[in-house]
Amino acid sequence: MSDILITGCAGFIGSHLVRRFIELGYNVIGIDNLCRKGTEVSLAWLSSYQSTNFKFRKIDVRCFDQLCALFKSEGPFDLIIHEAAQVAVSASVIDPRLDFETNALGTFNMLEATRLYSPDAIFEFPSTNKVYGSLADLKIELQDLRYICRDLPQGVSEDMPLDFHSPYGCSKGTADQYVRDYHRIYGLKTIILRQSCIYGTRQFGVVDQGWVAWFIIASLLGIKTTIFGDGRQVRDLLWIDDLLEICDLIYQKGNEIAGEVFNIGGGIQNTLSLLELIQMLQAEGIAVDEPHFAEWRQGDQKVYMSDIAKIKSKTGWHPEITPSMGVSRLIDWAKCEIDLLSGLFAA
Repeated sequence: MSDILITGCAGFIGSHLVRRFIELGYNVIGIDNLCRKGTEVSLAWLSSYQSTNFKFRKIDVRCFDQLCALFKSEGPFDLIIHEAAQVAVSASVIDPRLDFETNALGTFNMLEATRLYSPDAIFEFPSTNKVYGSLADLKIELQDLRYICRDLPQGVSEDMPLDFHSPYGCSKGTADQYVRDYHRIYGLKTIILRQSCIYGTRQFGVVDQGWVAWFIIASLLGIKTTIFGDGRQVRDLLWIDDLLEICDLIYQKGNEIAGEVFNIGGGIQNTLSLLELIQMLQAEGIAVDEPHFAEWRQGDQKVYMSDIAKIKSKTGWHPEITPSMGVSRLIDWAKCEIDLLSGLFAA
């Protein structure tokens, strides 16, 4: 039976990963510092499974001594998925030190603990499309409610030059490159997933992260929303269960693909702009107040779509859930959990 460590286990993706792997019968250790709104709710949800295969430890990845103690007492691990992170560009601009310490130093601490105490583990690291910067040199055209990019008809591939933009892009990009180099220098079995927009149930989205969930939750609760830019910016979307499938496949194939970097998202077939999402919500019968429009955020990409050809060729994976299917599922979940969401977002 495999022993798995998941950091950020009470976050959106982390909690879903814990659920997935305990249902598969693996032993899972989850750590989280519980600093983000909604983490206590997610931890209670995981505890409701009453699984003897899951243990939680309140640990901050910035604390190297705590990590080493955990690795010594609970390791070695077969799989490590490092989800703990500061995840918002705007928050990184406000507090770049916290962003750096969480993303860059925290990831370095995890790599060092792995090198010292679990050197044979598969190490999955969720990076971000923000490592490619604003992509300002691409030729962008306006088409109805969205921007399009004819320069990259299949989306952004892993060969796109890195161009860190914003403290968040720098901290995640630094971590991204450390993870890559720990394979080259120390032989760790690291795999990098440069993720686009992941969305799904139990995502307590906020204005600067988790935009699909945030617009749904805000609209249902009657909270005024803000669009930075004109709302025609486009992203490819990946439903959470499709991401979980990738993480499992990468674990199974980890020895074969160690050291690889993959762009992970819904690809060109699963894209949506902000204005298209609002239109979709209105078609679902949700009253959406006219949003407030603000200035573009620094480094924001007008178009980002992942070229997912590489992950498809290496694993045989492909997305199953379209944006229309996913948005409908997310609306149904939010309506069922409206009391919970009202409590979380009342302030």
